[in-house]
Amino acid sequence: MKTIFLLLLITLSEATIGVFVKLTDGRIPIQTLNFYAILTAAAFLMLALPVATGRPIRLPWGNLKDTIVIGVLIATQISVFNYAMTLVPIANAVIFWSVAPFFTFIFSAIFLGEKAGLGHVLVFGIAIVGIVLAKPLSGGYMIGNLVALTDGAIYAAMITYMRYEGKSETGNDIAWSMLAAAVVLSPALLIYGTGDLLGTAENERLGIIVPAGVWALALGLVSTGFAYFGISIVLKTLNANVYSLVDIIVSPVVASTLGFLVFAEMPAKGMIYGGGLLLLAGFLLTWMMTRDRPDIAAHPCQCAG
Repeated sequence: MKTIFLLLLITLSEATIGVFVKLTDGRIPIQTLNFYAILTAAAFLMLALPVATGRPIRLPWGNLKDTIVIGVLIATQISVFNYAMTLVPIANAVIFWSVAPFFTFIFSAIFLGEKAGLGHVLVFGIAIVGIVLAKPLSGGYMIGNLVALTDGAIYAAMITYMRYEGKSETGNDIAWSMLAAAVVLSPALLIYGTGDLLGTAENERLGIIVPAGVWALALGLVSTGFAYFGISIVLKTLNANVYSLVDIIVSPVVASTLGFLVFAEMPAKGMIYGGGLLLLAGFLLTWMMTRDRPDIAAHPCQCAG
């Protein structure tokens, strides 16, 4: 029950990413906001993981290259995803990002020798129908939709790299990877400025007026830091494939619901039907890829090796 409850909290925290990004109301450049969020998450993980795991935070000298590479990939993936949130409704970003399992399969087939069977072909067919119905290239959201699709490919590249390197265990290395990600994004402060952290951002639907810096802190602590912390703990007792199956369906649905509740974002019918098919296909493909290999890497929190 504790694992299920924590998994629920993780799902909710991941689903708030778009909400907190949009609540800053553009007062903080998205590049700087990404740096703030990842730096906050790194600090939180450095403090919380040793307490939760009983393992001290030590620089992983024997795993330094992978820790840095994964950090760079985390910085890229989170930055692109958050940028997509500034361009499109939350539902669009999370649904088109959910093509990640398909890119993972393609990359695995190319680099890891994953074999495609009839079942995989049928699932890809369902996904293509879903994408056609969702119409990513039509309307005023084409660029944002393509950014979200690109981010799915970036996330898939990260997972494929981890599987290639044989990563499957959870540990405290993720804190160092998150810190590496923050270092990669640190030039944003010089290039784009610190942003208007004290400037108030108002949301009429919630009736809340608070400084934009509060939402930046929430993005780092809740959406990023706590999510990665919780996943690190959950993956110690729950198979990675089970987590992936839950996450691929529940998180996009919750995030889309929050987009409606907080910003009155109502997806078009094509997005609803197409997104539903895409999520179903992603669920099926993830299950097919992991059913016989429950311990393969499914999240950056498994960067320990």
